[in-house]
Amino acid sequence: MADSPTMTYGGYLRLDRLLSCQEPMTRAHDELLFVIIHQVYELWFKQILHEAALLQRRLEDGNSAGALHTARRIAKILKTVVGQLDVLETMTPRQFASFRDSLGTSSGFQSEQFRELEAVLGRRGFPASDLRDDERLRAAVARPSLFDSLLRYLAGRGLPVPAAALERDTSRPWEPDPGVQKALLAVYADESGPAAEVCEALVDVDEGVQEWRYRHLKMVERTIGAKLGTGGSAGADYLRSTLFAPAFPDLWEVRSQTESLPMPGRDDDDDDGGGPGTGAGEGSAHDA
Repeated sequence: MADSPTMTYGGYLRLDRLLSCQEPMTRAHDELLFVIIHQVYELWFKQILHEAALLQRRLEDGNSAGALHTARRIAKILKTVVGQLDVLETMTPRQFASFRDSLGTSSGFQSEQFRELEAVLGRRGFPASDLRDDERLRAAVARPSLFDSLLRYLAGRGLPVPAAALERDTSRPWEPDPGVQKALLAVYADESGPAAEVCEALVDVDEGVQEWRYRHLKMVERTIGAKLGTGGSAGADYLRSTLFAPAFPDLWEVRSQTESLPMPGRDDDDDDGGGPGTGAGEGSAHDA
């Protein structure tokens, strides 16, 4: 058997192709940074989609440890994506303006991978033009979302997930469900259990996406203010409209329904509400 050809670092990573992909349209010094940052975003979006597919498979297979590991990796990647904005924000409005016109009709809102990620997370209300022109997006909208996979995982562990939630048309938008929230409360009753840890990891993912949206908004505001975004997009106004819209609303809602646990070593029957270190809230809870 012949020896395999020698593999080099540059050959394995296809660096000749990778490093030839940065082609600024102007001679402005800062345009290269803009190009690289956005290309790296797309690489990370590709990796997140790769991990999200594995996460859904692991959830539906009932693999708690694997799902937890993958969800935590996605959350870490999102932290890195957010951190890249620190680099982009070193660009002043004047520096961006020096090459902005060369962007023409291009816009970050045209990112097909980010739209696909939104679909994986549960978004269903895409413009018809996006769905018509993007086969991957149509496929993502047609299949179960990440939250649907979570519900199947919980049902497989014996949690009381309503049948209607499990059998729903997953091409339709998810609506918060009191029955699902009741099942999630049962999950969090054992907060150290694997199901609770998996749910918390998905909250981390959801929070990471929301953090990226917020930081993206602030970056746009400090760079172009209230101007229209590139490609005629609504710019900061659109980004602002996406804030505070969690992908998994039921995982957030149950936090307002969770009851506090008694303090270790405390006997509420002997509590007179006036002992040292007893807060007003504790006395009220006892009286209730």
